[in-house]
Amino acid sequence: MLFVRRAYKTIILAAILFALTSGVSFSLEIEDGFGSAKKIESKHFEIYYTPQLDVSGLLEKLNITSADKLLAGQVINRGDSYESELSEMLDALFTQVCDSLDMQLYSFQGKIKICLDRERLSQIYDDLFRKELQASSFYIYSLNTIYISADSFKREILGHEIAHAIISHYFVVQPSVKIQEVLAGYVEYQLRRTGK
Repeated sequence: MLFVRRAYKTIILAAILFALTSGVSFSLEIEDGFGSAKKIESKHFEIYYTPQLDVSGLLEKLNITSADKLLAGQVINRGDSYESELSEMLDALFTQVCDSLDMQLYSFQGKIKICLDRERLSQIYDDLFRKELQASSFYIYSLNTIYISADSFKREILGHEIAHAIISHYFVVQPSVKIQEVLAGYVEYQLRRTGK
């Protein structure tokens, strides 16, 4: 009996070592079509977008002003490029959402994946959940990723999803989906009200 247990442990250890040395990956990542996407890094996000998207158009839709950046504690300066400007805007939006919720997450790091259109976003959602998408964006806690289409890339919609990310990481025990939706809806309302 002792021999069988030792043999079993040896086989398990050998399998683990083989998996680790042969490059087998135990990742939570999924194939969502963003393998060839462009990437921008900010303080709080890794932003992925398809090469066909115009970053200057995304900046225009997001509509984060210098006043928003100032309120977020950022130094007001024009970014070196559209990409750096987008990263600054998203960090400012993150700070606004944290302030609206009164939930500060200084070391938060998540992902935002911007799809070319609503059709591609729906396709990703269907691949993940085998359901039809009923919203213009969504957040997946297990991947810590926000998915949004370029045509829905607005501060209030993205702020709603950032609120979900913040709520998911702020509490030790997750609030119910209804409570999360109420809080995220409140953030969306605040961003719509102040964005006019």
